[in-house]
Amino acid sequence: MVGAVPKPRADIRADRTTSGARGRALRTALISALVPLSLTLVQCGKAPNPAALAANSQANVQGNVPANVQVVAKTSQQVASGDTFEDRFPAPQFKERFPSASEGFLQRQMSDFSPKRAVQQQPEQAPYKVASLAPQAPYQRPPREDLTTLVSMKSSAFPYFGNNPASDAPFLNISKGDRRGHRSYSGRVFWQDETYNDNRVLMHVPEHFDVRKPGVIVVFFHGNGATLERDVRDRQLVPQQITDSGANAILLAPQMAVDAADSSAGKFWQAGGLKRFIDESANHLARLTGDPNSARAFANMPIVIVGYSGGFLPTAWSLEVGGISDRVRGVVLLDAVYGEMDKFASWIESHRSGFFVSSYTRYTARRDRELMSTLRQKGITVSEDMDGPLRPGSVVFVETGDGITHRDYVNRAWTQYPLKDVLVKMSATPALALTRVAATASSASSR
Repeated sequence: MVGAVPKPRADIRADRTTSGARGRALRTALISALVPLSLTLVQCGKAPNPAALAANSQANVQGNVPANVQVVAKTSQQVASGDTFEDRFPAPQFKERFPSASEGFLQRQMSDFSPKRAVQQQPEQAPYKVASLAPQAPYQRPPREDLTTLVSMKSSAFPYFGNNPASDAPFLNISKGDRRGHRSYSGRVFWQDETYNDNRVLMHVPEHFDVRKPGVIVVFFHGNGATLERDVRDRQLVPQQITDSGANAILLAPQMAVDAADSSAGKFWQAGGLKRFIDESANHLARLTGDPNSARAFANMPIVIVGYSGGFLPTAWSLEVGGISDRVRGVVLLDAVYGEMDKFASWIESHRSGFFVSSYTRYTARRDRELMSTLRQKGITVSEDMDGPLRPGSVVFVETGDGITHRDYVNRAWTQYPLKDVLVKMSATPALALTRVAATASSASSR
């Protein structure tokens, strides 16, 4: 029939149409896969990981690629890499959700959740405050050692510009130009600027001394030819004897005539001289021991006066006119009765609660025996040894042998370290050492 298309040509065109459609689909899929790849190469400048490339290709063409192509791509992805979702995001393990005791969480027991009684904690001690009006830290006495020092005092023996009571004449009784001096009983002249111008006092506070406990002040008057440092402290060891006794005692030793053969008493000749000396010393001792409130305690402590050799003169006058003779609990004379026996006898007779000890060599034996005789005539019992206890009212005279020298008498008399021995015996007697005695208004205290 004219115009009819032969059957074979129609089949050929149909086949071409089908093949063209398939080719276009395949080209479309390839272009869709190559476009992201080219963009990635442009951005990074290097080839991507094959697995990533496969994943991107699958995501971009899944909706357009035929089923058989998708299966091939998926199979290639699994073969090329094992980077699945489970590989990249693994499920948490048990140990990661519940760590062990050595790891992050604190392991607790049921008893930890039971109600507990509240415990009140003690507040921490507040630190020291520099400008605090009420310190929160309690005062603790710092550890300390023996305190030995020299202190200048107005009430010390010298300088002295008054009269000599023995002659009622000025003590400084000679002059040479601007210098003034004193002519002694021996006729020798001692100048004021060399011999009578040192107002220092040797103060000693033992380490164990406690001002809060009953104590005693030892006033030591040294002899002729002495200085505080060379003789009282270093040669005679007076501070050491006080410490070694263990007694609750302190030492006050005024400088008398400096390194001179002179027994002048200076300000201790004056009425109230000893009282003024003790009152001023109390303030210095309070500062020395670091407790300003202790001045009153020092000012009221009992006193023991020790006079060695030429120290008899200030001892006798302090008992006679010192102003606080009732506070003197004892007198110790070390080879020192060279005169003034009436003053010593008067104090012993009127102060029967105190003690009196005089140890002597052949140089002072005559006067000591004279004083013993006077006291016995007054009915006062006298002992002639130091073997017994030292009690209130004890009056003891001890003669020492020829082997004992006057120069070493402070270190060795009836025993080695006699001052220490007296304080030990005194400490063993409560009525002497463990009782504070306040000054009274009796007539004896005003003499």
